[in-house]
Amino acid sequence: MTKTLFANFSLFDGTKNEIQDNAWLLVDNDTGKITEVGTANSPAADEKVDLAGKYVMPGLINCHTHVTMNPNPSDGDTMANVVASTVRGVKNLHTLLKSGVTYIRECGSIFDIDITLSKLIDAGLIDKTPEILPSGRPYSMTGGHGDFPNFGHLVDSPDEMRKAVRQGQKIGAKAIKVMATGGVMTENDFMDDPQLSTEEIKAAVEEAHHKGNIVAAHAEGNPGIMNAIKANVDSIEHGFYVNDEEIDLMLAQKTYLTPTIVADWAIPKFGEGLLPDWEIKKAADALDDLCKNIAHAHDRGVAITLGTDAGTPFNDFSMTPVELQLMVKIGFSDYDALMTSCQNSAKLLKIDNEYGTLEPDKYADFLVLDDNPLESVKAVQQEDKAVYKKGQRAY
Repeated sequence: MTKTLFANFSLFDGTKNEIQDNAWLLVDNDTGKITEVGTANSPAADEKVDLAGKYVMPGLINCHTHVTMNPNPSDGDTMANVVASTVRGVKNLHTLLKSGVTYIRECGSIFDIDITLSKLIDAGLIDKTPEILPSGRPYSMTGGHGDFPNFGHLVDSPDEMRKAVRQGQKIGAKAIKVMATGGVMTENDFMDDPQLSTEEIKAAVEEAHHKGNIVAAHAEGNPGIMNAIKANVDSIEHGFYVNDEEIDLMLAQKTYLTPTIVADWAIPKFGEGLLPDWEIKKAADALDDLCKNIAHAHDRGVAITLGTDAGTPFNDFSMTPVELQLMVKIGFSDYDALMTSCQNSAKLLKIDNEYGTLEPDKYADFLVLDDNPLESVKAVQQEDKAVYKKGQRAY
């Protein structure tokens, strides 16, 4: 067993609102896990890496991605081709890791490609990528937000949902994604259109929870948000119009909220003349409301997770650090924004015993930055930051 000592840096370990100066990490090279963390007097090791007084923080956990989607509308659509979509997915995973994201939950992947990619990554056959908690294809009603070729499982009753989720989990889905409302990217529905019923979603939750898996609900407006919470989903995705009645129930049930602010922000900012007018209008009309409502949910104590909806228009796979900046802009402290990843994302994904913070017995997934992320989360946007996965430098 050989060990590497990383030394001479300032540490934000993801557990508390402080920087530890003159810090060091000792990493087991065989497991990629941290064995010791400290300051000042460092232990002996087989190798030593001097981090030159920079700042070290945990790698980011992005709870909402679509790695097979293309965020650039001018590139054309490859969603009908499984090979092109797989190649795009691998490229997008590389971009995610380079941006600082070391673990993702996929929330809808055409052809169930994320399940296969996850297995290949775990087997060591694809490198320089985050690990994936895969969802496979999402679950949508016929004609709903998800009724696209090669994408949604179309279900129109609790029994159909139950069978489809069983089939998805059979091939490896670990994070079931259901569509509880309409959305920005579908022309013939709206954010306040309820779609899958509470009973349909409840069937998905029961089947997922039997396997120890989690359920995410695309839910932007009401009453769909409430339908999903009543069905006991683990997380509400987007939640643009979440209200106090729903917040009360989320707090009681410990339901997480993944805002994906950057996904809505990017459409009116970059889409003029390139996206349909109806799509830009829906996103622009919602932006002020979502910022106000997400800030209110955070103030009331809802556990906010880090997710971007990466793959939606102009929301590319490097944008996770921008989501942190947008959280701060609407009222989060820099520390609270970072904790959406270090603590809440890790707990939602049930990986907090090995990921999220830099402590003994956890994987050495970390970023090396020039500036202090607790003073400004914009530090995480550094393009040439070093990214380490399980103690090995990837970028």
